[in-house]
Amino acid sequence: MHETTRNILIADGGATKVEWLLTDTDGNTKASFISDGFNVARISQKDAVSYFSDVRKKLDPAVFINEIHYYGSGAATPEICSAVENAIREVWNPEVAEVQSDMLAACRVTEGTPGIVCILGTGSNSAYFDGKKMIRNIPPLGFILGDEGGGTALGKRLLGDIFKEIAPKCVCDAFFNETGLSKGDVIEKVYRSAAPNIFLASFVPFIKKHLDNSYINSLVRQEFRRFISRNVARYENSHSYPISYIGSVAYHFRDILREVTESEGFKVGLIEQHPMSGLKIYHSGYHVL
Repeated sequence: MHETTRNILIADGGATKVEWLLTDTDGNTKASFISDGFNVARISQKDAVSYFSDVRKKLDPAVFINEIHYYGSGAATPEICSAVENAIREVWNPEVAEVQSDMLAACRVTEGTPGIVCILGTGSNSAYFDGKKMIRNIPPLGFILGDEGGGTALGKRLLGDIFKEIAPKCVCDAFFNETGLSKGDVIEKVYRSAAPNIFLASFVPFIKKHLDNSYINSLVRQEFRRFISRNVARYENSHSYPISYIGSVAYHFRDILREVTESEGFKVGLIEQHPMSGLKIYHSGYHVL
């Protein structure tokens, strides 16, 4: 047991949800909950203060939080991180406030193992991690220019193939029967909604449900190969390092992902759905039982 126990609040922030964990340096979990997601690059400091104020209401006000570590999608520049850090300090005034990218969160899950670390969730990302810090990051470029292998890319490919009648009739019929969506509905959501990437990624459960269909199975494999060729393979000596994956898409399609990665000549490291357990180890020094 540490001589002075410190309370640590960790947040794993994505576009769709934020997972929160309040732990301490003795390894005790004091609270855990989910809040709505947001992209830190698209929120004002004023709105961030309001958001964090609502989060604080879910915690015991008698517990002083010594450290807050927020990992978020969109935390791509020092200016963005600084603005969110200032909002955290305004709400909690902790001794330590750290705002980092979700990519660094994924890297820290590997417990200091050098390698190429990838995120496959709503979007995708990757980085070469030397065991202490990220050395190189192939830019993911977002769902319009990149995000290969992620849920948005899978959904975009599926919808395009359905409405162009490339997908087999059985898949098209199943899609219309299960979703009730028309072409007009999809166009409205993709081109006029505030979060088209999340809408596109919402079809991942449909893809997983019909994974035994040869067309669906091939679609997933092709998209994973695109991710590897356009991201993983771009790192120098990439075949010399383990390739680790973090994220919901990586986890739920892990068997195919492992097969595709190994078929391309790479060694697979970790495949984890969430980084939180690893982040607890990193920040508190205690393994989750």
